[in-house]
Amino acid sequence: QVQLVESGGGLVQAGGSLRLSCVASQGTFSMYAMGWFRQVPGKEREFVAGISWSGASTNYADSAKGRFTISRDNAKNTVSLQMNSLKPEDAAVYYCARKKVAVGSSWRSDDMDYWGKGTLVTVSS
Repeated sequence: QVQLVESGGGLVQAGGSLRLSCVASQGTFSMYAMGWFRQVPGKEREFVAGISWSGASTNYADSAKGRFTISRDNAKNTVSLQMNSLKPEDAAVYYCARKKVAVGSSWRSDDMDYWGKGTLVTVSS
């Protein structure tokens, strides 16, 4: 059973920064692409950023592009999301997730097979 645990959420004012981290329990972490998603009440979970198994390829939602950076450290079984220039609309519960094998370039929620429990990000106006 794969366990993913997020941390780093909190309260930040608009324009500020946060760095989220996710640690995976599985030793084969480096074989899988990983992603960050977020969700607010009343809305579907949405993709934020993804990274390939090696870290050579990244993908971002339009809302995150230019402000957020995803990275990974396979030696430490971690994936991170650096969030800069935060806006109130970025407030959400942020989840990290592992991408299924044999999935192409899409980053839908059902493309992922394991999820963390989430970390809350609050952005004040």
